[in-house]
Amino acid sequence: MGKVIAIEHLSLDGVMQAPGHPDEDPRDGFLHGGWAARRQDPVMQEAMGARMSSAWSLLAGRTTYERFADYWPKQAPNPFTEALDSVQKYVASTTLTEPLPWRNSTLLKGDAADAVAGLKEKVVENLVVFGSGVLVRSLMPRDLVDEFVLLIHPLVLGAGRRLFPDVGSHLSAFHLVDSTTTGTGVIIATYQSSQR
Repeated sequence: MGKVIAIEHLSLDGVMQAPGHPDEDPRDGFLHGGWAARRQDPVMQEAMGARMSSAWSLLAGRTTYERFADYWPKQAPNPFTEALDSVQKYVASTTLTEPLPWRNSTLLKGDAADAVAGLKEKVVENLVVFGSGVLVRSLMPRDLVDEFVLLIHPLVLGAGRRLFPDVGSHLSAFHLVDSTTTGTGVIIATYQSSQR
């Protein structure tokens, strides 16, 4: 059975919106896009690469999938680009239709949590999620996220979409299985679900 591993850049106040570049996700008037880019370093790349070096597939929501599909195939050859381009991609969306534009992409139809629960039963590889906040938040009430790799950046943004919303009454417990600090001050904390 596959595990869902969510890899998320977070500010100290829990914001996950648009870490990569300035125009990545301006929804709700967000003005701080690209806030995580300057803290990239080899330790961070190694932590993310470790989840992509064995059997894995990409699991994404519509917004992240569309942004990745528009960006990564156009990049110069490098290990990260090649891994994303060649890996099997599962996309949870009720608005996209097949065929999907990026090779090795499969549309998960219907309710995202139901589709991911069924997918976890069928695959043996890990299902790695980058970003995809709407998708991850839809999986949490059903305890479908097995592991969080949180890259916690030393800044407070004050506004933006958060990984863990203020609304809802679902209690989830996790235990810390690994942590490290990068040379740029980012804490990489890996938590696994206590339900497992």
